[in-house]
Amino acid sequence: MKQWEGTLKSAVAKMVRDGIVEHTVVDGEPGIRLTEVDVKQSDANEGFSGDELVETEKAKYSGVRHHAKKQNVDRSVIDLARERVEEAFKLFDTVAVSFSGGKDSTVCLHLALDAARARGQRLIAFHYDEEAISFETEQYVRRVYQDNPDLDLWWLCLPIQHRNACTRKDPYWYPWAPEDEAKWVRPMPPEGITFDKIEGFPAERKKRPSMPDSVPLLFPSHKYGRVGMIMGIRADESLTRTRAILKKHADTRAYIRPWADKPGEKLWKVYPIYDWRTQDVWTAPNQFGWDYNRSYDLMEMAGMSHKDQRCAPPYGEEPLQGLWTYACCFPDIWDKMSNRVPGAATAARYSQTQLYSFGKQPPKPADMTWPEYIRYWIDKHPQPYKGEIANRVRTWIENHYSKTTDLIAPKAPHPITGISWMFLLNIAIRGDYKDRRQPNMGAPAEKYEADIKAVPVKELIW
Repeated sequence: MKQWEGTLKSAVAKMVRDGIVEHTVVDGEPGIRLTEVDVKQSDANEGFSGDELVETEKAKYSGVRHHAKKQNVDRSVIDLARERVEEAFKLFDTVAVSFSGGKDSTVCLHLALDAARARGQRLIAFHYDEEAISFETEQYVRRVYQDNPDLDLWWLCLPIQHRNACTRKDPYWYPWAPEDEAKWVRPMPPEGITFDKIEGFPAERKKRPSMPDSVPLLFPSHKYGRVGMIMGIRADESLTRTRAILKKHADTRAYIRPWADKPGEKLWKVYPIYDWRTQDVWTAPNQFGWDYNRSYDLMEMAGMSHKDQRCAPPYGEEPLQGLWTYACCFPDIWDKMSNRVPGAATAARYSQTQLYSFGKQPPKPADMTWPEYIRYWIDKHPQPYKGEIANRVRTWIENHYSKTTDLIAPKAPHPITGISWMFLLNIAIRGDYKDRRQPNMGAPAEKYEADIKAVPVKELIW
């Protein structure tokens, strides 16, 4: 906490030097107050490149909301996706599909199969079986495995590090961990490839990699060369995925990105359906007669919205809100799921409440400043995770003050940075271990200014 406390103090000192604030006495205590200054203009967003995306104008501090604009082209999304897959086969020594069994990866798999067959090639697909998934998903993956003899499907049952947002005490869990076999949600599928079959995969629990970190172990460059991994990432799904696509890189094609930003990268991500909408994704199987995961039928009957229908374990920060739906949709595995990770039974009941920072936030006590309140929540996490969360908060604060000298408001996002103390509170409570929380940039300036004026300055800084 000292690190980001120092960040705020340095920012305040700079604001005093710049004449933004001045020292004063508030309620008998030392404090600061705002001075009358002109609002500085600042770039709110960098331009970006993409084959169907155009560069936005850099927004000024005017409260005008800015967006990534799309260009409509006189082409169908299926034709464009096929071209991107074909380009991947031309660019890379090996093309492989990341196949989760979900709707998006289903489309990608069939597009890649069509391209591989046209070339007379076999296709590699790798499926991370995450254990706490429905039997309907397992059955669908098996049908794909059996119905496509020209597909080399790697059915991976690896104890990779997964996020457990059900409790702060045990923030990670490991599917198919041999030491947890008695708790497994499903029996090991006979097609499963275990960690001892993957060269370099660590057996020790604390050294086990996350899913992204484990992928390079699957494709050693001396055997597979440059690898293009086709993935069903769509900008329509979330702001985080939109930014993954818009992120600047030497390759200006929006659908090709390096696996890691390092020289000589051999692994690349290919997003052939990045511009598809959910309606497009479901139109394709209907139009071409493709098989699909019957889990979606059950979730549809349960009344779940399309954006909430997921075929992954529901223990992470974002999926946690839907944990309760597994009891309704998949009762055959619910008992095991509710006891698989620490805190799951509690989260199933309270995940949509203040306890897990969904819905209304727990109110800040009147005798605490916002920084003190956030410190209070960060201190609830165990080490070493407490330090990681504090660093995330500090990074966002540094990001804010690198773009503006405006104070952070309690609830209203800043028009340029999108940061508010409420945004930082969400991180402090949930943890945001995957660094997916994104601020709401481009919010109206009027709301920010009204929020700043509504509270004493001393509540916002040390």
